[in-house]
Amino acid sequence: MKIGITCYPTYGGSGALATELGLELARRGHEVHFITYASPFRLRGYAERVYFHEVETTMGRYPLFEHYPYTLALASKQHEVALRENLDLLHVHYAIPHATTAWLAKAMLQGEGRQIKVITTLHGTDITLVGQESSFYAITKFSIEQSDLVTAVSTYLRDETYRAFGCVSCDVKVIPNFVNLAEYHPDPEKRWEGLAPAGHRRIMHVSNFREVKRVKDVIRVFARIRRAMPATLAMVGDGPERPDAEAEAKELGVAEDVKFLGRLDSVATLLQGCELFLLPSTTESFGLAALEAMACGAVVVATRVGGIPEVIDDGANGILEPVGSVEAMGRRSVDLLRGPDNLAAMRAAAIERARQFSADKIVPMYEALYAEAIR
Repeated sequence: MKIGITCYPTYGGSGALATELGLELARRGHEVHFITYASPFRLRGYAERVYFHEVETTMGRYPLFEHYPYTLALASKQHEVALRENLDLLHVHYAIPHATTAWLAKAMLQGEGRQIKVITTLHGTDITLVGQESSFYAITKFSIEQSDLVTAVSTYLRDETYRAFGCVSCDVKVIPNFVNLAEYHPDPEKRWEGLAPAGHRRIMHVSNFREVKRVKDVIRVFARIRRAMPATLAMVGDGPERPDAEAEAKELGVAEDVKFLGRLDSVATLLQGCELFLLPSTTESFGLAALEAMACGAVVVATRVGGIPEVIDDGANGILEPVGSVEAMGRRSVDLLRGPDNLAAMRAAAIERARQFSADKIVPMYEALYAEAIR
């Protein structure tokens, strides 16, 4: 099967999932064409049966538009690639604007006597935040309903889509995020040499540092851990909230033990050395970063929001607390780190839970969906 994938190529869960899906599909013999404005950050080097088609983002010699119309350029490129490569379907990740441009590309192909199916995967903020903005509500609803098939990464997100948009003409199927266990797996030899001093507990956070991730709460929880024991916090990623997080670390006196590493193409080796993973978000549709941390044997300390409880069982394979409960998160983290037997048991349970979301179990669900769309 020939599949076109459009996603945001930048640091974030939707782009990570879309890229990992494309790579897994290619390993299974499908031909995959990524169509976006930059190579996805997890598309590292050459991969057999994987192709990248770059969408132009700059104007020529005639500066008519104040802002470059990227969505029109994307629709045109989707149409071009689908026509030239004879794609069977377009699988777009994140509703705005990708589902809209895919619908437009499909209409253009139909005008030329060609057929293509459009599958839209909803990832979270495209429904809970962006899609509910008054400027985008109608076009988001229209684009979802015009897709041939629609998926959501959690039951929570499916139900939120129905609640927010109605979408009476579409059946949203739940296909959860997955983890590549060949890359994300435990490695007891990893100890963060050169990053954390010997004897330090190893704490980690990965995100795009947006407001919804509450990165200042990450620092606040870590500060409570640091007061109780030697520890190092690795902050991976970048975004608008990073300066506030850096300032909070200085204010709380833990700046020397907080390492801001910026955006990294691969975090698996860091996760393998991590003991606790902090994710105190305001909302998470699923929490792909949490799943990858669990696969490596880290215990996730997160908020009881969105789709996270579909992955983490509080007290069994992770810790869940209400949004903003930094005191409780810090206290429970310290208690866990002080009890080696409980920590080992919870880490083992996290690994076992992550196996239920392996690529081998989830990617065939997408393949079955593609076959259904083609039929």
